[in-house]
Parts: sequence; structure tokens; C-alpha cells
Amino acid sequence: MSAETAYPARYWRFIDDGRIECDLCPRRCRLRDGQRAACFVRQRVGDQMLLTTWGRSSGFCVDPIEKKPLNHFYPGSRVLSFGTAGCNLACKFCQNWDISKSRDMDRLMDAARPADIAAAARRHQCDSVAFTYNDPVIFAEYAIDTAQACRAAGIRTVAVTAGYIEGQGRADFFSAIDAANVDLKAFSEDFYFKLTGAHLAPVLDTLRWLVHETDVWVEITTLLIPGENDSDAEIAAMSAWIMRELGPDVPLHFTAFHPDFKLAAHPPTPPATLTHAREIARAAGLHYVYTGNVRDRHGATTCCPGCGAALIVREVYDIIDYRLGPAGACPRCARPIAGHFGHFSGAFGTRRIPVAIHPTR
Repeated sequence: MSAETAYPARYWRFIDDGRIECDLCPRRCRLRDGQRAACFVRQRVGDQMLLTTWGRSSGFCVDPIEKKPLNHFYPGSRVLSFGTAGCNLACKFCQNWDISKSRDMDRLMDAARPADIAAAARRHQCDSVAFTYNDPVIFAEYAIDTAQACRAAGIRTVAVTAGYIEGQGRADFFSAIDAANVDLKAFSEDFYFKLTGAHLAPVLDTLRWLVHETDVWVEITTLLIPGENDSDAEIAAMSAWIMRELGPDVPLHFTAFHPDFKLAAHPPTPPATLTHAREIARAAGLHYVYTGNVRDRHGATTCCPGCGAALIVREVYDIIDYRLGPAGACPRCARPIAGHFGHFSGAFGTRRIPVAIHPTR
């Protein structure tokens, strides 16, 4: 561990038996000297906890904001995306398992301090920076420092997260974030326990808190896995909970699973499953429900919940037609559309552009 990455972590305390307890996430890992938490990147060294991945990334890319996915947060804009290594969940279906499950810190070859990331975002004309690929809550200190540098440079920040975070760490982390896509992996405690090694209740608590207690723009994604979390009853229950607890204006994305990691032998999600789930959620009263990881123009289009007009027509991550004004209202019936829009200057498209960060000294 280099001096650059031996970064003092916050969000821990000593307990009576001499161990350190990490209180960043509900796992509450308890560590003796030299031990790492379940996320692998938070380690006790002597009488402190260190974040071992501060200033190190698995790579940077310029993406469309729709890829996060965020459909109501400055559509068509560019976002500078990056992640580190490790994760505090143990999803058997992880679609980025080579990064999130990595135990090889040497793969984190891109060194970048927060100010370097903010400067790179401006250089590549990105409106925002996204913490993604692995869950940013485990590198909260690095994400917070980066978000603060971005805000100083006029750059927004986005968290793509499972929402498995609590306490002061949650408050500090999201106070620095402008938008979040929260991965609600299922609406079943059995699914969470068996397939993610986590629990459902803390994620629901984070969603309630985000929507009602913060200014963070929130969208939700559920990856539908055949036979695991795609039953009509579960989708209906989840949609009813979102409607009741969060309201009809929180966008919900149903995305297709492809066989990977420990579910490599599992069948992929049929497009019809996503379409059917969207119908269930819309019938529950949700205004903005999308399909993802498939080519489905109808399921990717933002429609006015008032008059039904197609306002943002998408093909995968590309915007084919855009009819909202800067205030984000329907031009036909003047109904406001939930989200953050501003001036639309054209879509970034479906490109994914790897970029280099130039560290300053």
C-alpha cells in the first residue's frame, strides 16, 4: 500500500473487545489489525482504518448519461465515469464482477486525485462525473473528496449504487451527490440474502431517505433475472411500494440480465418480460417506467403523464427526438415533467470513449 493510497478512512469506531467496527454500511464489519472488511478496500492498520483505493481507478470513460441509467437528469449530456475495486455486496449475478470482485489492487492503474478528475471532466466537456462500475459507497471518502472538487469546478456528480449504506456515512456521501441511480435488486428478502449476501430493508430505508430527506435526484433500476425476481406478484408489490413510499414520479428502469459470473448458466431475460413488467408498474400508477439493456424504442421513451405525448424518444442510449423546453414541461399540455433538464444541445449518442487522466503535481 503506497502512501498515496493509505488514506485514513472515516466511519469507524473501537468496540469493547479491541476490534474496530466499520459503521459505513449495514454489514458492520469488525476487524483486528491487518484484516480487511467484506468490501476488501477498507482495512485496519494498527489503530486506524484505511481506504486502500483512494486516488486509484480501474479506468475512465466518457458515456451518455442515459447509460447510468438516468433518463431525467440532463438527457443527452456527457458523463465521465469511473470506479475502483471491491464491493460490499456479493451478487452472484454481478455484471461487472471483474471490477467489483477484484482482489488485485494492481489492476487499479489509473492514478487520479479529485482535482484531476474534475479537470478531466471539464476538458472532455462532461456535465457530470459518475461513480460507477463498482459501488461507490465503499470508497465514500474518495467519492466525497471528488464530488467537492467537481462542485468547485461546476461539475455535477452521480452515484450508481445499491444503496447499502447507513448512518453518518450515508448523510455525508449523498450530501455531495446530485443524482443517484439506486439498484433495487429485488423486492424479496430471500433474494437479497441468497443472491446478494445482503438485506432488503436497508436499501428501502435509503430510498425513502433519499427521496424525502435530500435534494438528490433519484432513479431506480431492477435487473430482472428469469425465475428469480420477475414474477408478476413481486413486480406488483415493488411497484406498489414505490408508488406508496416514494411517489409516482421516481423513474423505474427494468433491465435485462445476461448470463455472467456465478449465474453464467442462467437464461437471459426475454424482452417480453421487461415489457410486461413495465405494464405492471405503469398500472400501479408510476409515471415513468423504462426498459433497458434491450432495443426497445417504446420502452425507452419519456411520455407526458398528462396527455401521453412522446417527449424524449430514445433508441438504446441515443436520443432520436427531444421536445422538452429548458423548464422541462410538456409543450402540448404544459405539465411539468419530473427531473432536471435545462437546455438540450443534442445527444451524446451511444459512444463510450476511454480517456486518460493527467495527474498534476
